Amino acid sequence: MNEHITTSPTTRGVSAWWRALGIFLALVVFIGWAFSASMYEQLKAQIHHLEAKLVEIPQVREVSVLLDEQQAPAMLLTYDPKTQKLQVQRLNDVKEGREQSLHVWALADDGSPRLLGVLTDRYKTQQLDVPAPAIEGARSLGISVENKDRGPHHGQPQQPWLFKGWLVQKAI
Repeated sequence: MNEHITTSPTTRGVSAWWRALGIFLALVVFIGWAFSASMYEQLKAQIHHLEAKLVEIPQVREVSVLLDEQQAPAMLLTYDPKTQKLQVQRLNDVKEGREQSLHVWALADDGSPRLLGVLTDRYKTQQLDVPAPAIEGARSLGISVENKDRGPHHGQPQQPWLFKGWLVQKAI
């Protein structure tokens, strides 16, 4: 009984299919890594761009709605301390006469007014340059109509308040 068992030679190498699958998976991992790194860099660039844009946006800190005699909104005033601009927006159709101008005042607790500026034209929206110390301590804002030639007398308005409203500190 001498059986001859013939066995085929076994190969100890890796199948070509496994080799191709390994190369394919390595390429997928590399492409995924490159894609995620690219997305990360784009996200960082977008964040830096938005941060720079945020610095340029006005940061309104004080807001005031001035009311007329019927307690209807007449003017909207917003103050940006960064640019030191007071933006005045008309909310009604009241127009001053040819010989008159609107004067914007800051009113402190003791009632003493400080002149912030004069509205020189009749546009719906205007900006006044107002330094931050001029508005400090003010609790309300008011607008009076004064004669263009004479204006206020001794730092006080000569006419009664046309519009008046509280100055509100806005939380950021």
